[in-house]
Amino acid sequence: MKKLSFLISLTNDDNDYQQEQARAAEAAARRLDVSVKIVHAGNDPVHQSQQLLQFLQGDAGPRPDVIVFEPSGGTAFPQIARAAASAGIGWVVLNHQADYLADLRRNNAAPMFSITTDHVEVGKIQARQFAALLPQGGSVLYIEGPAGSAAAQARTDGMLLAKPANIQVKSMRANWTEESAHRCVSSWLRLSTSQKTQVDVVAAQDDSMAAGARKAFAEIADGQRERWLKLPFTGCDGLPKTGQTWLRSGILAATIYIPTNTDLALEMATEAIRNGSLPPEYTSTVPTSMPSIAELASGRARTTSTGLSRGTHA
Repeated sequence: MKKLSFLISLTNDDNDYQQEQARAAEAAARRLDVSVKIVHAGNDPVHQSQQLLQFLQGDAGPRPDVIVFEPSGGTAFPQIARAAASAGIGWVVLNHQADYLADLRRNNAAPMFSITTDHVEVGKIQARQFAALLPQGGSVLYIEGPAGSAAAQARTDGMLLAKPANIQVKSMRANWTEESAHRCVSSWLRLSTSQKTQVDVVAAQDDSMAAGARKAFAEIADGQRERWLKLPFTGCDGLPKTGQTWLRSGILAATIYIPTNTDLALEMATEAIRNGSLPPEYTSTVPTSMPSIAELASGRARTTSTGLSRGTHA
């Protein structure tokens, strides 16, 4: 049997979660004895669609057996998906629910499915973290992912659903990277209105953006710097080398562990092709608060990881 080949298209290579996605895919490929080609979209959905088409058409090298990708924007490229299905190429969508998959699965033998963390639940967990940090209510400066991201929108929706009424949220947008969050918070701090805005917690939809926000506050030259840096900062992803480390050191007050799914995608697609199994159309992984909401409410920080650092699926 020929060695299976996978194309992995990730949104960028500047974000710690996307970097972990790449590492998880490479480790899974070695374990499964398959080959992987990893490309990055630079947070540009047009560029990503062109990349996918080039590999699908064979212009960028031999066509893969399966394409695995996380959409950079709000679309999961239904036309390219249909072209992949027509060519007998598997199609796996990460962190996005693609409503066209049911139709494709009815008429194609290649594995076609989606895997995502429950992003609405991620947002709800963030809201519970806010409530634990601000039991008397308060104000949160909330850094969202890009407007076109389905994951960012779902996290915001979940947060707003679960947020206590006595907690107000001021939102701004960045692009899933430390640099983009640093830039947008720095711009906000230059506005005179920022000095009059009450902020009790700084939260971001991923840890790298929380780190970028903290960096912007650390650069304030006047006497407000310490006031900002004493605020609790929270994020998402909870990866061993970034979020979990920042949590232990006190840079973050809380994060949310989000399992990688590139490795699970390779496992499920490989099993489907080699053994003729039918993967479920939709698989959801489970996010987890770090520290737990109870620990956060009691003010106790988790000083050691809880087994999540291995990147296993919750």
